[in-house]
Amino acid sequence: MMRRLIFVLLASAGGAAQASDKPVYAPVPDWVKPAPPIDATALKDSDPVVLSMDTQQRLKDGQVWGYVETATRAASPQVLDAIGTIKLPWQPDKGDLIIHKVEIIRGKEHIDLIAGRDPFSVLRREEGLEQRMLSGMLTATMPVEGLRVGDVLHVAISITQKDGALGGHVQAMNGVLVDPFRIQFARVRMLWPQGDKMTWKTTAVGAVPQVSDAGGWHQVEIEMPLAKQPDMPADAPLRYRAPRLIEATNFADWQDVSKTMAPLYRTDGMIAAGSPLAAEVAKIKATETDPIKRAELALELVQGKVRYLFRGMEGGNYVPQTPAQTWSARYGDCKAKTLLLIALLRALDITAEPVLANSQLGDMVPDHLPLPGAFDHVIVHATIAGESLWLDGTSSGARLTDIHDTPPFGWVLPVRSEGAALLNIAYRPPARPDVRVDLALDERAGVGMPASFKMSAVYRGPIAQMIRAASQQASKDDLDTFATQQLSGFYGSGKVVTRTLNYDEATGEFTLAATGIAYPDWNREEERYRATLDKSVTGITFEPDRARAAWRTIPVLAGSDGNLLLRTTITLPEAGAGFTLDGDQAISNTLAGVRIDRTTRLAGDTLTVEDRVRGTRSEIAVSDIAAARARLTQAKSRVLRVAAPKDYPASWQVIDADKRARRFDALLALYAADVAARPDKAEALTDLAWFHEKIYARKEAIDDLTKAIALDPSADSFISRARIEAALGDRAKAVADLGEALKLDPGSGAADQMARLNADRGELDAALAMLDERIGAGGKQKNDYLAAKAEVLARGGKKDEAITTIDSAVTASPGNPNLLNTRCWVKGILNTALDTALKDCTRAIELGDSATAALDSRALIYFRLNQLDNALTDLNAALDLDPDLAASLFMRGVVHKRMGDVKGSAADLTAAHLLSPTVEQDYAKLGVVP
Repeated sequence: MMRRLIFVLLASAGGAAQASDKPVYAPVPDWVKPAPPIDATALKDSDPVVLSMDTQQRLKDGQVWGYVETATRAASPQVLDAIGTIKLPWQPDKGDLIIHKVEIIRGKEHIDLIAGRDPFSVLRREEGLEQRMLSGMLTATMPVEGLRVGDVLHVAISITQKDGALGGHVQAMNGVLVDPFRIQFARVRMLWPQGDKMTWKTTAVGAVPQVSDAGGWHQVEIEMPLAKQPDMPADAPLRYRAPRLIEATNFADWQDVSKTMAPLYRTDGMIAAGSPLAAEVAKIKATETDPIKRAELALELVQGKVRYLFRGMEGGNYVPQTPAQTWSARYGDCKAKTLLLIALLRALDITAEPVLANSQLGDMVPDHLPLPGAFDHVIVHATIAGESLWLDGTSSGARLTDIHDTPPFGWVLPVRSEGAALLNIAYRPPARPDVRVDLALDERAGVGMPASFKMSAVYRGPIAQMIRAASQQASKDDLDTFATQQLSGFYGSGKVVTRTLNYDEATGEFTLAATGIAYPDWNREEERYRATLDKSVTGITFEPDRARAAWRTIPVLAGSDGNLLLRTTITLPEAGAGFTLDGDQAISNTLAGVRIDRTTRLAGDTLTVEDRVRGTRSEIAVSDIAAARARLTQAKSRVLRVAAPKDYPASWQVIDADKRARRFDALLALYAADVAARPDKAEALTDLAWFHEKIYARKEAIDDLTKAIALDPSADSFISRARIEAALGDRAKAVADLGEALKLDPGSGAADQMARLNADRGELDAALAMLDERIGAGGKQKNDYLAAKAEVLARGGKKDEAITTIDSAVTASPGNPNLLNTRCWVKGILNTALDTALKDCTRAIELGDSATAALDSRALIYFRLNQLDNALTDLNAALDLDPDLAASLFMRGVVHKRMGDVKGSAADLTAAHLLSPTVEQDYAKLGVVP
């Protein structure tokens, strides 16, 4: 915390430096303007933690002297812990750390902690090594003895800085505090000798700097915090969201910056004859004559043979190592790698120059004063046959195919001895995809069934190198998690069962291959099963808000710099017969800054979709927003989908056919492989149980759940086993399992199921007691328990109590479609008030998101009224929405038989029994029999 409070400055300068590797103790220099005194006698809990922050910088004779004074209130034990040790980092090769004051203010008492003492210890800590940074930073540390909650810690220090690389120039940047940052006093002040050719500017809106000349000094001062800065839309280009700064420099212009940096990248004599680097140059010349290919080999050499390590010590902020030093050490930062690459290219007779860049905020560079601090990176600009190549030695995995790619850096500054102006690199998407995904889904088991998949994701460039490095250190569980996270976005819901990782040195590509089980998302719409194939258009969001008057000229930054190629191959059920496509099968369009090129082919049972998705990093003018939004909306209304034939069989028919054709063997083998690979994970067994239950292998599912419970006795597993046991008619075991579930999780849905089962077993009082307890507890599920109670009462023959219960629930929530359906159903069970029952069901159909249950209930009412045609119509409608409703199939079988359709009846009753073995017994209790 103290480090953040003290270092609100970034400064560097030019000239020779004589500095100490220990703190210097000295009074506050006379050029410092005193801050208001700290009054600690009347502090309140509502006062800010940071009471004062004063930042002053003197720019003189090529040196930046930065003075920082802070007062921080130890408002709580947490703040006390945070400020209880002072940590002051500085770079001794650039200047001195000067300690002026460290004191505790306690009421009126000032306790001097440095008088006659040297309480600071100096540590060399390369804290950035994990980020591959060697800064040469020293840290002076001091535990603040005697500091208490309520005290104020008052610190004043200076850091002087000179940087010989800048040729006598200076630069300074400071952040500006703005509301809602809370502080009693804050100031930033800069001063330099009158007559010096210094320029300054601030990007803070509403700042009113006090500019004055006194005693031979020109000074600029801003008191803070400033008023809240104007809000900016999150999708605005970065230049509109620039940090609030004040800057000062004596660089005349960008040409001056360019000329100043140029001597640092001279390469004359840098590759000595007979040296190892000369041998590398000779090897490249002997291998290739094409300049483009030579440039690529040089780039591969720098990227692949020299690891990255930032070197900020010994003048290294701007001064690169020599190529010989870099090659010998086999490490270097962007400066060192750039100089090495330039030396190699020039030795290969290729024109090359360094280019300063900002790796993250290139869009903001023109808004800065001309100063090197506007940049944090340097790359190579090579010119071959009139074409510009932008080569980054710190990147990785580059190959010949990629050499024409442009970096997403925006504004850059070429470094030339004659100087240069800023240059904007026009972005174009990379030639190769960053990620290339091939997904093969085998959906021959049928619509709504799991599908086995094989897929590979091939990564290139820096991301490939990052994954490669991480994979060499990660555990098996970490790699499994990584594989799932990387691939699940492509196959959707499902699981990875096996995976392999491989790095190809020749191509610089990292491949993640996997097999697994996917659960394709088929939905029934307009009497057909449909699945969305599109994974590109649906993923684009474009919701710019330019309603505010101040935002109406701010463009939208649209489209990232990602580049993806996704090929999906689906083997369809039923040899593809009757399957059709709708939506955009071919796309060649830019939507909200994202370029999409698509081809689609359906031949026999094979469906192939290939999408190339590339971000354009484009800006969309406000005047073009409406048109861009309309194009995207139109595209989203035509997303690519596949539709099964209208007469596609119900799942129970598909499952029966699959079993006979042994189409489940491959899926069962994958589930078994998952169990074998994770013998200690109950999840693998519960997944297998789910599949066994889905294909009506209920006894096998119970065995799977029994094994899962032995590993992890969860409420969900007990509830699942109880459901299957009840379906097989073993209600006693089901009740026992539900009891175990309730012990583990009293708030689970087991109570509803258990109450219904107890009622079916004749234990009506126990069922009602369980439901009344949950109804009395209230909460979101109260209506569900009321509905369950009404049905239990109805099945128990308690007509008046059942009607009273459901009536009171509907009165309390008159527009609840589930309660209306329950009242209709209860009346159907009791065969009473059938006229009002019809109204309830019809109202539930009108109000509900899904009409399936209410249609099934209304069919029972029509059946009771002997209106068999109406009953059949509703049952057909319900089964059109969900062809696997056992209750509706059973009732339709009964209706068919009453209407004389013996064959249709037999088919429906067989299907209903397959889906729910106890369905006939359940309806017999209602007096409904075939």
